Amino acid sequence: MSSSVSNAEPTPEPTTETLSFSTLGLSDYLLRDLDKAGFKEPTPIQSKAIPPALEGRDVLGCAQTGTGKTAAFIIPMIERLAKGAKGAPRGLVLAPTRELAIQIQTTVDLLGRSRRIFATTIVGGADMNAQIRGLRQRPDILVATPGRLLDHMWQGTIRFGQLQIVVLDEADRMLDMGFAPQLNQIMEAVPEERQTLLFSATMPSNLGDLARMSLKDPVRAMVSKPATLATGVTQTLHHTTSSDKTSLLLSLLKGNAESVLVFTRTKHRADRLGETLERGGHRVAVLHGGRRLTQRRTALEGFRRGRFQILVATDIAARGLDVANIGQVINYDLPNVPEDYVHRLGRTARMKAVGSATSFVTAEDSRHMRDIEKLLGQSVPSAPGSRPRFQPTPQNNGPRPRPGFNRNGPPRQGQDQQPRRFGSNQRQGGPRPAASSR
Repeated sequence: MSSSVSNAEPTPEPTTETLSFSTLGLSDYLLRDLDKAGFKEPTPIQSKAIPPALEGRDVLGCAQTGTGKTAAFIIPMIERLAKGAKGAPRGLVLAPTRELAIQIQTTVDLLGRSRRIFATTIVGGADMNAQIRGLRQRPDILVATPGRLLDHMWQGTIRFGQLQIVVLDEADRMLDMGFAPQLNQIMEAVPEERQTLLFSATMPSNLGDLARMSLKDPVRAMVSKPATLATGVTQTLHHTTSSDKTSLLLSLLKGNAESVLVFTRTKHRADRLGETLERGGHRVAVLHGGRRLTQRRTALEGFRRGRFQILVATDIAARGLDVANIGQVINYDLPNVPEDYVHRLGRTARMKAVGSATSFVTAEDSRHMRDIEKLLGQSVPSAPGSRPRFQPTPQNNGPRPRPGFNRNGPPRQGQDQQPRRFGSNQRQGGPRPAASSR
């Protein structure tokens, strides 16, 4: 299935008359579940995406993080699948991380009850036999990470013969994590006649290949330009050195009663920083791909329920982490990819709330910070009294290539030797992602 994404039909701007779920063509059953779940009125992305999705159209959706993209595809999925015969999975949602998959499952549980639409989650790190038992219950929707889904496909425990709807959630992140070969195999295995919905908070150029090969005559549901931050986020830079980061963090946390999400670049640094904060008397949890699924669930639920005030995490928490009222995001390390800065900051100031974001910037980070500001289209102010301790060097100018892509010369070691192709005829049994990425 292919189309020119640039010519995709835009969705009309929602008017005040459409800012009600009752005007979107939803059933009374689902309207009652939405009301019970606290969904009072649709967000802009929901107003734009739900009507064409209910009609069976393909949708390419882009909106800020924290604006309700999950419900924008779950609501029409529930309504459309409720009209068909049960017996086999008819909906598939692909997500980059286990945490996001579990949260999507929660949304289906919350909104699909009256319509009797049920889902099961297929993620790495969980008991394979338990997942097989869940599949035998004949769920309507599969919520999966690509690596574990392929495990089931290879074992013959999943069939896509009756699949009607495919959702690619945070697809750009799946590409960043190296899931391109797995997405090729999955998209080749699903029926060609299907509805496909693709959602993301950013729309980098490499996502266009996937969109063109996966979507057919899509409706563009764009409510803001890509890489737009929520208006309620206050950004601040602290210029520091690598050796002073921890003492600066401790000083910022002193006397702070807000919930704080701290991002590090590596798993090892997250563990080490978590231990330091715990010794300092803080209630802290650590979340990264090297931890067992039970540990990750405990950390996330404890942070969500307030048992932990601070969550130290890698970029595994930059997408899909839906925790209400995170007061502050701190970039202990700047991200390697500028778009991830947008996703990190999207964990605060969600759903029109307010929040703050603080980033630690060293001399080595000067190029990263310029790339971020170029993406945002604005400079980020320094904290009072904080001034750069370095002068940018000429060789640092210019945008930084995205991981996995070498713009000049042959591929780097470990980089795909073949161009990434979506929807191409590839044999199943291609490279699998690392277990920690599933």
